[in-house]
Amino acid sequence: MKAGHRNLITDVAGLRVGNAEDATLRSGTTVLTADRPFAAAVHVMGGAPGTRDTELLAPDKLVQEIDAIFLSGGSAFGLAAGDGVMEGLRAAGRGFAVGDMRVPIVPGAIVFDLLNGGEKGWDRNPYPALGRAAWQRADADFAIGSAGAGTGAMTGRLKGGLGSASAVLECSITVGALVVVNALGSATIGDGRAFWAAPWEIGDEFGGLGMAGRFDPQHEPLPEKRLGEATTIAIVATDATLDKAGLQRLATVAHDGMARALVPSHTPYDGDLIFAVSTGGRELPDPQVTPFQLGHAAATTLARAIARGVYAARPAPGDLQRCWSELQDTAG
Repeated sequence: MKAGHRNLITDVAGLRVGNAEDATLRSGTTVLTADRPFAAAVHVMGGAPGTRDTELLAPDKLVQEIDAIFLSGGSAFGLAAGDGVMEGLRAAGRGFAVGDMRVPIVPGAIVFDLLNGGEKGWDRNPYPALGRAAWQRADADFAIGSAGAGTGAMTGRLKGGLGSASAVLECSITVGALVVVNALGSATIGDGRAFWAAPWEIGDEFGGLGMAGRFDPQHEPLPEKRLGEATTIAIVATDATLDKAGLQRLATVAHDGMARALVPSHTPYDGDLIFAVSTGGRELPDPQVTPFQLGHAAATTLARAIARGVYAARPAPGDLQRCWSELQDTAG
């Protein structure tokens, strides 16, 4: 298994990602879309999720394909980003056909970033405009770190961010991950710079430090963020042909990657969830073995994406937390 050309979720052919952010607001929105509708599912493990239209993704529901997924800051206000994405899709003639009407199907999820130091005293909800702008900017290349929905993200210890990574299996199937890291837990070990995700790092994609130091397995962490302020939301994607049931299983297994990269994760105060999508470009070489391999790839790729999101975060005036890059001269 190796990283794709971009080491982004858009190494899955046909997928595009767009970011829009507001530095004063210290928040933003990220949108995943594709050249054509795609299959999707979701699995929630956190105790405090914030979502839109995720019930449609259950295997027994009518809609089999969607047009986009949005990840947004703004807590419940950020769910309105989906309105802007729908406006853009409708203007482009996209959507689920109902008679002579088309209704864009745009599930999404949010993170809590309302207390990160940004100006939140708006008169009009800014997230519909951010959603539409993010959709309009969707491309194969996009920024990670302090961008889009990761603009104002924080973790238990360091500034969070938007992360992405990809992997290409020996059978040529591609798996990608996109994640907003805004966790109660920490992506790094103890007080050092090494990442929990180090065993799955490819090259030096987040510093190449390995598993430096040792963490006391009897340590019982306490929340460093206030309760209700945390969530990590992600998308894993593949070009393998999977139906909604197969994608739900992929999303479920991918949560292993979140647990490997964030300690602790899936707490009662996080809204951790994962969407899984398929563009359906490649048939499974082996219906028995390939889903097993896809699950492993999704988990390890998501772990890498989480570390990359924290690794790529950049300082900004008024930050309430340090960035990983600022630890280089202060911690070993």
